[in-house]
Amino acid sequence: QVQLVESGGGSTEAGGSLRLSCAPSEYTSSSKCMGWFRQAPGKEREGVARIATGSGNIYYADSVKGRFAIFKDKLKNALYLQMNSLRPEDTAMYYCAARRDPGPCLSQRDYPYWGQGTQVTVS
Repeated sequence: QVQLVESGGGSTEAGGSLRLSCAPSEYTSSSKCMGWFRQAPGKEREGVARIATGSGNIYYADSVKGRFAIFKDKLKNALYLQMNSLRPEDTAMYYCAARRDPGPCLSQRDYPYWGQGTQVTVS
């Protein structure tokens, strides 16, 4: 059973901040790609922020650039998504995902391992 566990979601007003966490596991410590994706009601799941752990390359959706930051705590082996200046359109279920073998890191199709998600609601 894949152990990707998200936390940190909740409700906040527009302009607020939240930090999502993906708990330490063998996947957060050894994966070549890690990412945060989200799915709003009635919409397809989309990539929010992805990181190629080897190169350190980071990819953000245009809608979150300058507001969100993905980073990994190497000591704790946890993955985070810092979300600032939140907007109502950021409301969604947020998922942590991982890819263990080398390969592309951009598309959700590149990620075989997923958490159960954490809800973010911005009003």
